[in-house]
Amino acid sequence: MWDPDVTRYGMVIDIDKCTGCGACSAACMSENNIGVLPDETDKVRSITWMRIYQIDNGKPFPHTEIAFIPRPCQHCEGSGGHHTPCVSVCPATATDFDEETGIVSQIPTRCIGCRYCVAACPYHARYFNWYDVPWPEGTERALNPWVSPRMRGVVEKCTFCYHRYQHARNKALMDGTEVGEKDYQTACAQACPSGAITFGQLNNPDHKVYHLIRSPYAFRLLERLGTNPKVYYLSRREWVRKRADHYLPGEEPGKLKAARGWIAAGHE
Repeated sequence: MWDPDVTRYGMVIDIDKCTGCGACSAACMSENNIGVLPDETDKVRSITWMRIYQIDNGKPFPHTEIAFIPRPCQHCEGSGGHHTPCVSVCPATATDFDEETGIVSQIPTRCIGCRYCVAACPYHARYFNWYDVPWPEGTERALNPWVSPRMRGVVEKCTFCYHRYQHARNKALMDGTEVGEKDYQTACAQACPSGAITFGQLNNPDHKVYHLIRSPYAFRLLERLGTNPKVYYLSRREWVRKRADHYLPGEEPGKLKAARGWIAAGHE
C-alpha cells in the first residue's frame, strides 16, 4: 500500500517518443540559470544538467536505427543498505538525500570543489564549474529569481527543479491540501514537445509515473549497479534497452528487474 508519509518523486522518459530536439536541455538551462561558458566547444568543461546522448543499433544503412537518451541526475537512493554514491563520499555535506521527497540535493555554498561526487557518480551527471559565468549586460533580466547562479569552483547538477517543489509545498500548506501531480512539474517535463518526459510520485497510484514504471518495457540506466535511480526509461526496442544498460553480447535485458527498488521492496 502507498505510504503518503514516504514520497518518492521520479521521472519516466519514453525514448521511443524522444526526437532529440533538445527542448528539455534548453528549458533546464533557462529555469536553473545555467550560463553559456566562454568556450562551449570544450565539452569536458561545459555544463548541461540535462544531457542528450545519441545511440544507434550498430547496423549499416538502410537498417540503421537511432535513439536519443536524455540523461538528468538519476537521483539514486541505493538499495540493500547501500547509500547514494555521491552523498556517501561528500566530505562537506554539500549534497544530501532528502527523505521527504527522495531527491538528491546540491548545496553550492557548502561545496569545497573536491569533486569526489563527480568521481563517484556512475552516470556523469555532475559538473564542476570551472568559470565564473559571464552575464552580458541585459541578460540578467532573463535569470530565474528563485535559483541562485553558482560560483566558480563548485559542483552542480539537476535538482528536479526543487525550488518548484518548495513553492508547491508552501502553497499546499497554506491551502490545507496536498501537493498534486500538476502542482509540481519539472521544467524539462513541461517543455518536451513530444510528451516523452513524465514526472510525478513513483509510489502514488494517482500519478501517471506510478503506472508507467510497471510497464514490461521500463528499465533504468546501469541498473545492475544497485543505485536504485528514480529516472526510468521506456522503449519497445530491445536493442535500446541493451545499449542503455551496456549489456554484453549474449546477456538478456530485464534479468535484473527483480531488484527494482521500490517495487521489489513492496512499496506499492
